[in-house]
Amino acid sequence: MAAAAEDGGVARQAELRRAEGNACFRKARLGAAIDCYTEAIALCPGVAVYWVNRGLCHFRRKDWARVEEDSRMALALDDASVKGHYLLGCALLEKEDCALPVKEFEKALDLLKSSNSRDKMAEDIWQVLAKAKYQHWEKHSTQRVWKMQSLREACENALQEHHFLSGTLSEDSEGTTNEYPEQCKLLSEVFTNAILADTPGDVPDYLCCQITFEIFRDPVITPSGVTYERAILLEHLHKVGNFDPVTREPLKEHQLVPNLAIKEAVQAYLKEHSWAYKSN
Repeated sequence: MAAAAEDGGVARQAELRRAEGNACFRKARLGAAIDCYTEAIALCPGVAVYWVNRGLCHFRRKDWARVEEDSRMALALDDASVKGHYLLGCALLEKEDCALPVKEFEKALDLLKSSNSRDKMAEDIWQVLAKAKYQHWEKHSTQRVWKMQSLREACENALQEHHFLSGTLSEDSEGTTNEYPEQCKLLSEVFTNAILADTPGDVPDYLCCQITFEIFRDPVITPSGVTYERAILLEHLHKVGNFDPVTREPLKEHQLVPNLAIKEAVQAYLKEHSWAYKSN
């Protein structure tokens, strides 16, 4: 009984330290906040939120090594911590290794989705996810183009050698046309199209919101049949009025329906054109 009471007293003390840390954090007194969270951790090291909160202080200071350390401790205690995955992703992104942070950001978004949360943090997570995806594409794009050009030269040389050895490199004495020029043209088209597919361009209009002209993240369709980005349309309904921005028809929030077909189309497009993440 006495042990339980003592444990309860320690937990209360830790919560008081956390509350003090939160107050300091709101006032941007990061050093004092870190001290409070550190005391809370010393009292109750098994509480994930204390590690997350201290990690957020290090995040504000851009102390990425400590952000990674605290976020990993938080996730070891609670793998369902959205902020834990977000912080770890941000710390890993600073190491210029894009693949690992992408996994952390996607995990954070999946956790928000599974909880049906409309947390404003989703926007922050999307932004860093887009940054990581674009950096990953940018890092490997030059390498892909170089490899593609080398492969193209190798194929052209092999094709030329094949026709040379078979005696079909040029027209024969009777003027019969061979397949070599046509095959060269086809080979050129194949590699040109492959390079173009990885070259930044314009995102198709049907994949973009009619208000922001940016590629959709969470598209919803109205009774009028127009698709918008959810957050942007909700802002319009709350600040401007309850009507469709394009058709001007009356519109309420409960009438919005997720446009799953467009969302799947966007995901498929981004998978093949990672450069499109930069448009956001």
